[in-house]
Amino acid sequence: MSLPRIGVVIVTMGTRPRELAALLDSVEKQDVPAARVVLVGNATPLTEITTDVTKIPLEQNLGCPGGRNVGLTVLRDSGEIDVVIELDDDGLLIADDVFRTVRQLFAQDPKLGIIGFRVADEQGRTERRWVPRLRVDDPMRRGLVTAFLGGGHAFSVPMLHQTGLWPAEFFFGHEESDLAWRALDAGWKILYEPELVLQHPRTSPARHPAHYRFTARNRVWLARRRLPIPLVPVYLGAWIVLTTARARSLAGLKAWWGGFVEGVRTPCGPRKAMKWRTVWRMTRLGRPPIL
Repeated sequence: MSLPRIGVVIVTMGTRPRELAALLDSVEKQDVPAARVVLVGNATPLTEITTDVTKIPLEQNLGCPGGRNVGLTVLRDSGEIDVVIELDDDGLLIADDVFRTVRQLFAQDPKLGIIGFRVADEQGRTERRWVPRLRVDDPMRRGLVTAFLGGGHAFSVPMLHQTGLWPAEFFFGHEESDLAWRALDAGWKILYEPELVLQHPRTSPARHPAHYRFTARNRVWLARRRLPIPLVPVYLGAWIVLTTARARSLAGLKAWWGGFVEGVRTPCGPRKAMKWRTVWRMTRLGRPPIL
């Protein structure tokens, strides 16, 4: 059994120097070394980074998916990497065997496309929104799923060649769903492996100023790009109801509706709807693409 070669991509805006230094140190301490580590600076020169990594400073902020695409392209096209691990710059690998486990899992199953890590805070707690399934009662339940977290995950490079990379136009929000749905539609598996842990501080996605707008706009784009036509109104209708019920402020709800209208009116990128058999597969996995 040949073991895949590991590459790592980390995107940073240079605003978390201590956390980034700790993350890079935890990457370096892995008992199976990465063949290559790529650090992408979203509108930051990376001049303070002394670690031996491939540094790619960008003049402008391409957003999380756009920045990650820069690193993914370098590794995917190098011919030197079989699996790419992507990590948030404020995350931390608390075990030193993460890369070894990832390598073994991909070696055992050639149809494994994505491995989602379990994200936990400094006390080891996993928030509800960090569990990639509808039933979140047991974050330690391992298995095949329909989604993964952007903070810590691993991609098969052969999968990326088939599915393409992140939807850079999303900038922030729901880019994981777009890529996951493409992977499932192409026949790849997504595995949630709770033993692979990325420690991450507890945060609210609403900390980003444009959170509500991007969340709504990108959800509409996602539906327009990936869902069969009959499911588009069902999916968007369900999220209108859920968002209205969960709204905590009128300002947030107003921003959300502004993003929703933007998503309807603006180009969403190429449309390639998933097959109905993929809809059924996702339903059997516990999360039909209407929620």
